[in-house]
Amino acid sequence: MDARPARRDDLPAVAATLAAAFDTDPAWTWVFRDPGRRTDQLRAVWTLLLEASVDHGWVWLTPGAGAVTHWVPPGIPELSPTEEHRLEELLAELLGPDVDRSDALMAGLAAAHPTGPDHYYLSLFGTRPDQRGKGLGMALLADNLARIDTEGMPAYLESTNAANLDRYRSVGFADHGSFALPDGGPVVTTMWRPPLATV
Repeated sequence: MDARPARRDDLPAVAATLAAAFDTDPAWTWVFRDPGRRTDQLRAVWTLLLEASVDHGWVWLTPGAGAVTHWVPPGIPELSPTEEHRLEELLAELLGPDVDRSDALMAGLAAAHPTGPDHYYLSLFGTRPDQRGKGLGMALLADNLARIDTEGMPAYLESTNAANLDRYRSVGFADHGSFALPDGGPVVTTMWRPPLATV
């Protein structure tokens, strides 16, 4: 697999891929409802998350950022308290009086996240739209999971799009739980993957 950990100078391309990948996602379109602003809003949020974690070495990309994964390694918080405050301020700025939608999603994600055992957390995963259907994203994910298996660690994710559930199941994830966003919002499914034996 031709993939490598991202550097800081890769982050604009990585954030752009993720923004495009999530532009029609059920949960994130429920949060960011203006299609004319959504891509820029998503890019801003993803950039903050990526800047907070890229130095851990678990933001991966294929050439040209055709597919990207953003993992949080075991024992490391996704955001520091300062970064959490910055995210809250950014979401309030982007959404104004509608920030309660992002609050509901973030609260649901936090409540559903398992407290143990230690695990790798797939926070974000996306393929640029012009690269979809080629198996690129799933090849990157499988490569990442093979590395995680060598450490004997489990993995966790939240799927905000039911169309992706079978893809995750095909690489060893199983449904762990779910929660529905309020006011008729979509269902988010949580998934867990135990470490697989390596030869």
